[in-house]
Amino acid sequence: MDMWRVLGPFLIVLSVFSGCSDAEMPGISVFSVHSDLNLGQDGWDADFTGYPASAEDSIAYELKFDYTTLPDNLGGKGLMLSGKNIDGHLFMFIKNKVTGLAPNTEYSLIFEVRAASNATTDEDTDGSPGSDVFLKAGASSTEPQKIIANGNCELNLDKGLTASSAGANMIILGNIAANPATSYNYIQRSNSTYNAPFIARSDSNGELWLIIGTDSAYTGKTTIYIRQVDVIFTVPK
Repeated sequence: MDMWRVLGPFLIVLSVFSGCSDAEMPGISVFSVHSDLNLGQDGWDADFTGYPASAEDSIAYELKFDYTTLPDNLGGKGLMLSGKNIDGHLFMFIKNKVTGLAPNTEYSLIFEVRAASNATTDEDTDGSPGSDVFLKAGASSTEPQKIIANGNCELNLDKGLTASSAGANMIILGNIAANPATSYNYIQRSNSTYNAPFIARSDSNGELWLIIGTDSAYTGKTTIYIRQVDVIFTVPK
């Protein structure tokens, strides 16, 4: 991962949260993580939760992950996540570890995720493929992993009890509705839009795991391509 680069235009986002520039707040250090997934997978891995643990049931969910070419009208490459949300609980996510942070330190994180979606806000018999699927982001000193609980594959972190709610380890960046939704188009989602930085604490080794995913209440099929991830870290010196 192309980590710890000097901030350029993204520094503007910091002023949205703080109400003043870093020159007026000399005790604040600002760093960023940048993943341009057109250039490679950059250490990101993927998994799925919110479905039955049996092999027969999981096949029915049509779960797919790939580093692949984006739809023809967009070009380039990205991370593709796809699944059929049969019972309304499917969570599809990517994860990556950030190293080199200060140990045991609280960081304020601003996420910006660029993805490709063809989801519309229109309703069908399964709900809305755009409005009922939420893009979430978060970080934890614990690696995000799939665990088996009560016969289901579940996430070991708190992403929120429902698709439309935040949890201790993840916040909502918005839904995945695209405009227009007749073909795949880029969407950009960030917690800077509603002034809600996310707080996470690094472990004793100065590490944090990033997690980006879609939490779905839509009971049809969702396919999304993640093209770029940027994260701002700020911490008082």
